[in-house]
Amino acid sequence: MALVRLLIPCLVIGTDVAHSCQNTDDFVGASSPGDIIIGGLFAVHNEMLHPEEHPIKPVIQNCASFEIQVFLQTLAMIHTIEMINNSTLLPGVTLGYEIYDSCAEVTKAMASSLRFLSKFNSSKDIVEFKCNYSDYIPRIKAVIGASYSEVSMAVSRLLALQLIPQVSPASSAEILSDKIRFPSFLRTVPSDFYQTRAMAHLICESGWNWIGVIATDDDNGRLALENFGVQATGNNVCIAFKEMLPAYISDNTFNAKVDRAIEKIVKESRVNVIVVFMRQFHVLKLFNKAIEKNVNKIWIASDNWSTSVKISTIPNIKQLGIVVGFGFKSGNISTFHDFLRTLRGKPTENNKFLHEYIKLLSVCAHLEYHDFQMCISNQSQENLMQNDENKHQIWRDDFLIDNIEPGFIHSTILAVQAIAQAIKGQCSHRNCKNPSAFTPWELLEELKKVTVLDDGKEIKFDSKGDMNTNYDVVLWKEIDGHMEITTMAEYNIEKDCFIFKDEEKKKEFQDVKKVPSTCSQHCRPGQMKKITESRHTCCYECVYCPENHYSNQTDMDYCYPCNNKTYWAPMNSTTCYRKTVHFLDWTDWFALFLLLLSAFGIVVVVTISVIFTKYVNTPVVKASGGLIVCYIILFSHLLIFLSTVFFIGEPTEFKCKTRQAVFGISFTLCISCILIKSLKILLAFSFDPNLQNFLKRVYKPIPIVVTCTGIQVIICTFWLIFRTPFVKRNFSIPRAIILECNEGSIVAFGIMLGYIAVLAFICFIFAFKGRKLPENYNEAKFITFGMLIYFIAWIVFIPVYVTTFGKYLSAVEVIVVLISNYGILCCTFLPKCYIIICKQETNTKSAFLKMIYTYSSKSASSVAVSQISLDSKSSSSRATVSDSCKSDKTSANGNYRFQVPEQRQITEKFPSKSTARTLSRKRLSSI
Repeated sequence: MALVRLLIPCLVIGTDVAHSCQNTDDFVGASSPGDIIIGGLFAVHNEMLHPEEHPIKPVIQNCASFEIQVFLQTLAMIHTIEMINNSTLLPGVTLGYEIYDSCAEVTKAMASSLRFLSKFNSSKDIVEFKCNYSDYIPRIKAVIGASYSEVSMAVSRLLALQLIPQVSPASSAEILSDKIRFPSFLRTVPSDFYQTRAMAHLICESGWNWIGVIATDDDNGRLALENFGVQATGNNVCIAFKEMLPAYISDNTFNAKVDRAIEKIVKESRVNVIVVFMRQFHVLKLFNKAIEKNVNKIWIASDNWSTSVKISTIPNIKQLGIVVGFGFKSGNISTFHDFLRTLRGKPTENNKFLHEYIKLLSVCAHLEYHDFQMCISNQSQENLMQNDENKHQIWRDDFLIDNIEPGFIHSTILAVQAIAQAIKGQCSHRNCKNPSAFTPWELLEELKKVTVLDDGKEIKFDSKGDMNTNYDVVLWKEIDGHMEITTMAEYNIEKDCFIFKDEEKKKEFQDVKKVPSTCSQHCRPGQMKKITESRHTCCYECVYCPENHYSNQTDMDYCYPCNNKTYWAPMNSTTCYRKTVHFLDWTDWFALFLLLLSAFGIVVVVTISVIFTKYVNTPVVKASGGLIVCYIILFSHLLIFLSTVFFIGEPTEFKCKTRQAVFGISFTLCISCILIKSLKILLAFSFDPNLQNFLKRVYKPIPIVVTCTGIQVIICTFWLIFRTPFVKRNFSIPRAIILECNEGSIVAFGIMLGYIAVLAFICFIFAFKGRKLPENYNEAKFITFGMLIYFIAWIVFIPVYVTTFGKYLSAVEVIVVLISNYGILCCTFLPKCYIIICKQETNTKSAFLKMIYTYSSKSASSVAVSQISLDSKSSSSRATVSDSCKSDKTSANGNYRFQVPEQRQITEKFPSKSTARTLSRKRLSSI
């Protein structure tokens, strides 16, 4: 295999102090020897100075803006390695380290990575090119870092060449979980997927749906913005605007874009929540400008700056509003505090970062806290070299402790511990004094399986290389005039929920939620959102839910329909109401009125029965057809009155089937008996021989009643068998359910009523024929009136029944039944009762015979007069027309013979007075 040696260039430019290194060893920020070397890559400075001369040369430049927080991470790494070396975790094996400053630049970080890849124990920093690095032993066994995701992406691609494990304590971009592109990358913090989900959850739970987002225009910022956009959409949160700021402050458009972002925030007055995915030095610039413009919002901080002491100590920071952020889960770092307190006596020969920090303390000693902090951040290495002779050194006790961001320190400690556990696994059966005992790729495989104890809880890397610790939800609040970063809650990644330590913390969260940030007002329960012409679904109008619809939550996209059959809802309703069931109840006043009428009718029937029973032998009762017929008619009336009970109360199958059958058969029986009476009266008082003969043939009381009633029984039987009535729930009324009896077949119902009407009409015709009866015995006339009342009632009933709706439909039929029943009952029996009780003198046999005789005499005289009139007219006609027409013979018994021109004789027979008397007696006997 051809070996190509690649020498890492470290160009030295004379005595130009602007250059950061004279040789490759000067490139190392902090180091310590050991049997196994761990690399460190941190952005201790956040800016690399770029030369202004042209052409630009490939020279590693000085850096500026010392980052206290990242410097503390390097100290946490050193402290943890020292603790491991002083423990029994790796007996006989010493861990060393080489820590490099990436200056937040990909190019410088990659230069450091080249040295990580260089061959171990080589006289020169060279990287051998091979087809197989399985046995290759590089300078270091693992790398901790980098600080930023964009840098980690670039470094990981280089380290993946030899599968050197890279464990980052801060890089959270979701793309780094892709093990195909980044096979050797692991991290002790969760992926941004969980952070963006937690942010979207917090925003949604707070009732905010109209927010702004500001991010850096680099890989990390764009990916975070993309992930957050997906999570926000899933939680019905709309992004009103997105502003991207340059990744580097040295960009000459940086200030202009910051100004534009502030203008956008001020312009969007309805946006009160701003999500910020930026590095700390970006946030510093943005907040300083926002304070100048008096911007007051709720700021959602990403893990990059949520616990930044540097930002929280900006003068007048409280004017910006409320800061809520998500930070990496912190742990017990008390030993690190002790380490920082003894840091003053530590040597600085092999720790350039510490040496630089001490110089910065001297340069900025005269300034107050915040200015002192800003002074440290703004000093460049060139300035420090010029002030190297400053002898007024000062050490500010607890300054480093005050600037600790616990999440980053804790994740850095976890990264070192995880690597140490993996080394322990590799060294259990090997002599790790020999650097060639194991290769980085073997350590990577071991690292994927290690378990680390974190406050008594076992945690490990998942299949994506992520150590999914929870997030601390922090709240910036003013305490004693200073802005303090307090932990408000914990976000559980697995359960996707917020866990509050106590009720006070929960109340703090509730107070934050009071600030509105919506495009439109929240739609209250009973309303729904109506999307406007805006392209955002969060901009809408609130409209009331229509009838029979409801909404029981805020900001409902649509109203739920009620079950229209059993429930209803008014407009703007928050719930559905059960429909009330309506029927003609026993307690209804109208039902009570109808029941009273029916009860009165029953009393009348019973009273008439008693009267007729008492006066059974009087002419009036005998003339009424006898007691049996009267009892049958009264019984049918009684059944009709009783049948009204089936029309009242809650409908049941039994009631629906019984009421029409009982009513129909009872009414038919009643009409049939009255029909017999009408035939009998007509037979008794008719003087027309032809009609007499017809009535004698037809008049068969029992067969007529049985046949007429039997036909109705057959009709009702077929009706109940084939299309029986049933209970129907009528839902057509919006707020009620009408329980009613469906007749099953309107045709059968009509046939039943029609059949009764036909019988009533026949009865009416026969009664009308016999209407001219004796004044004191005019039953036919009253039967006629009764039938007329029946017809009028049922003719009126048809249109009323068709147009009536609801529970009083049954009441309409009851009214018609009562009217027709009362009409027939009263017309049939009350005149007789009146004669029986009030005119007893006319209810005797002699009075009755006298009345019949008088009526018969008048009827006979009327017939004779009519005949004489006819004869005189005939004679006059014969005299005028022809003399040949003459009277032939007159019979003494009243027989006459007429001769007509055609020689035909006509003989007429007139009843004599004695004959009229005989006829009267016959009629009486027949009655």
